[in-house]
Amino acid sequence: MRNWLKNVGPGVLVSAAFIGPGTVTVCTLAGVNFGFSLLWALLLSIIACIVLQEMAARLGIITGRGLSEVIREEIKNPIFKWLSIILIFAAIVLGNAAYEAGNITGAVLGMSAVVPSPVLEIGAISLDLWSLVIGLIAFILLAIGNYKILEKVFIALVAIMSISFVFTAVMTRPEVIPLLKGLFIPKSGSAGLLTVMALIGTTVVPYNLFLHASLVGEKWKGQQALKIARKELFWAIILGGVVSMSIVITAAASGIMSVTTAADFAAGLEPLFGPYATFFIASGLFAAGISSSITAPLAAAYVVRGCLGWKKGLNSIKFKMVWAGVLLLGVFFSSLGLKPVEIIQFAQVANGILLPVVAIFLFWIVNRASVMGEHKNSVLQNVLGTLIIAVTIFLGAKSIYTVLEGL
Repeated sequence: MRNWLKNVGPGVLVSAAFIGPGTVTVCTLAGVNFGFSLLWALLLSIIACIVLQEMAARLGIITGRGLSEVIREEIKNPIFKWLSIILIFAAIVLGNAAYEAGNITGAVLGMSAVVPSPVLEIGAISLDLWSLVIGLIAFILLAIGNYKILEKVFIALVAIMSISFVFTAVMTRPEVIPLLKGLFIPKSGSAGLLTVMALIGTTVVPYNLFLHASLVGEKWKGQQALKIARKELFWAIILGGVVSMSIVITAAASGIMSVTTAADFAAGLEPLFGPYATFFIASGLFAAGISSSITAPLAAAYVVRGCLGWKKGLNSIKFKMVWAGVLLLGVFFSSLGLKPVEIIQFAQVANGILLPVVAIFLFWIVNRASVMGEHKNSVLQNVLGTLIIAVTIFLGAKSIYTVLEGL
């Protein structure tokens, strides 16, 4: 057990990053509206996540560099290089700043379900005190600048999420046959198509590819670590997928007809759990929110470091200024209860473009013998990668269309 825990790290951070409040909400809505019938979409997204994150981890271990750094160095055409850097910089940094408010709000929802949030009055401005507390916790953990401490915190948060959501799902005693059909038989009417894309999009997160490639270099050195990194990644993402599926199963079995936020469906579980329903849902939502509140600023800082060619990492002043800026914006918007609609719409459009673009960049780089040597993609990895890129292009186009349609 001790040896296994020593090898836990970057994969768990990836898992903690994609199980944020957005994932909790999307999975809740999928379960409430479609029962078990969209579990196959989560299974597909887990496979896609494993394939792409393995490529990112392999790149980080073999080259010792992050994805944005390799992109900057490998693209020789100066115009194409800077267009790529600007696109990645804008989508990841500004996008993460916009969504950080949602991450913090998710953690606040969890805390508020148990202890109502105090409001701090400063003149005409009302500040949600829990938002400030969550922001302070994230700030302290990031300011410490110690990867091993961050690693332990994320292991604890993932454990809380897993226990909360998996235990809740098991206790609902779902029917096995409908569950297996939903898991292995793809089925979706036109009404469920957007939910399918949301489930895949909330699991295969663009910034995780940058984050993972950078973090494996903090954890391991040398190609001998590849086997360990792959095993750790595989089980961490499987665990994350099981947590996501547990949320769907719990929501499907709750008997709720409609839900506004993920915290709302605790009420539907009260006949089964009594007052403990709120505790389990609140714990999972708090852990999901605070873990994503840390990973989003951290990923943004790694992207900026790679794009601008900075050499130092966690303890660099410039590095800390980037994650601090993203975190402060999130705390500000969350504490005021504001919805930065224009920024979020921009982030959705940018991420819709970014996901297939990043997947293509990653696919191109891990096929270059000059970069990867004997560790470049195999035929099977290329087949899987091509299929995933085709899906991400479709998802990206559809997400852009959906946002533009709503303007």
